Amino acid sequence: MKVTANGLQIEVDDTGGEGRPVVLLIMGLGMQLVAWPNGFVRQLVDAGFRVVRHDNRDIGLSQGFDHAGTGNIVWETVRHRLGLKVRSAYTLQDMTQDSIGVLDALGIPKAHIVGASMGGMIAQRLAASAPQRVASLVSIMSSSGARGLPGPRREVTAMLMRRPLGRSEAELVAHSIKLLRLIQSPAYPQTDEELAERLTFSMRRSYRPAGLMRQMLAIGADDDRPQILPRIQRPTLVLHGEADALVPIACGKDSAERIPGSTFIGIPGMGHDLPPQVCTILANHIAPFAHAVDAKEKP
Repeated sequence: MKVTANGLQIEVDDTGGEGRPVVLLIMGLGMQLVAWPNGFVRQLVDAGFRVVRHDNRDIGLSQGFDHAGTGNIVWETVRHRLGLKVRSAYTLQDMTQDSIGVLDALGIPKAHIVGASMGGMIAQRLAASAPQRVASLVSIMSSSGARGLPGPRREVTAMLMRRPLGRSEAELVAHSIKLLRLIQSPAYPQTDEELAERLTFSMRRSYRPAGLMRQMLAIGADDDRPQILPRIQRPTLVLHGEADALVPIACGKDSAERIPGSTFIGIPGMGHDLPPQVCTILANHIAPFAHAVDAKEKP
């Protein structure tokens, strides 16, 4: 369903029913709400939560920004490396306001905020800028964005720069599988057939590469987040795969070190994806953490 959030039309999925503590799931770069697997959502619902997912602006079925153009990603990357300000059509704080707007539209005063990758960056900003809306923060396979942290492995960076061989659905899916193979959880590999089924479903739902580029620039422009993380006062759990080839585990550790009182948990064999086994591990950390926060704050 669509809601008006922060003045935009945002696609939302709301599962589990009212009267339960809410978990708001925020997805990463270029990824749609369906990238949170249904099985993961069901595990959280079975644990007693109402689970809200949404397509971030410019992705999936939410409102786009094609009128803003895509900018020059190569030049902006050079500017970032030189320490200059990256120019973007919108900011991660704008996307944070979208997430708050989703809570407003659904009449939800407070939620457990769970973000993955770029979604973790947005979740961090939400906890820092609107603590009254946050029961707890869970940052998954994300980063503080601090300069000097390690980046993707060389082969991952090379694949990210490579273009698909063509524009047919089969060629786009094959290209995406090659990338996913490089960043997958080595302890929990998925078959090409499983990956192709998920990618094809997602692509047929929505395919918006220009939105991904604009979101990438928003990440590059988000250069003050390391300074705001120490403001976070809500209970925080940082989860990160020990085998993450896209966002190395040092990035998650740095986030945890900057957030007062946070708990860091490294997950062996987990990369930068959400196969069923990893979803179960994550749910088994998130559910008791959130329930403990709720129990502690009950009068």
